[in-house]
Amino acid sequence: MSNINIIGQVERLLAPILDEQKLELVDIEFKQVGHGHVLRIFIDKPSGISLDDCAEVSRELSVQLDVEDSIASRYTLEVSSPGLDRPLKNIQDFIRFKGKLAVVKTAELIKDENGSPRKTFLGIIEEVNNGIIIIKLKEGPLAHIEMNKITKAHLEFEF
Repeated sequence: MSNINIIGQVERLLAPILDEQKLELVDIEFKQVGHGHVLRIFIDKPSGISLDDCAEVSRELSVQLDVEDSIASRYTLEVSSPGLDRPLKNIQDFIRFKGKLAVVKTAELIKDENGSPRKTFLGIIEEVNNGIIIIKLKEGPLAHIEMNKITKAHLEFEF
């Protein structure tokens, strides 16, 4: 089974577990490490994730994965919070974290309001409007980035 199929299967198994506990799936990774694999599940909720939340999801998902037996290779299951540098995967994430510092990367050069082209933007999420993320860059100008141009984005921890 391909990694995409495994991730889809895990998402399907996770949905009722997370719904019951009122948790949000942030991301799933399935990567080869040495002779086995690591299945990483990142979960969140508005008040933050506790160790008990991670342990409960891990227990319930382990049972489901054993019953389904959908991962043929050896793997280690890890369930954790997304951390301080939480990925921003969709429009709802950008809306939820409006006012927070983020790093946004694009595949192509995009000009900020001063006309400076770049692929990496560091600044405060100011607005989300019709699929466009507006970021107030650290150095001052605004950048308007179409959601479909973003290749990767995450919150940036402020010290």
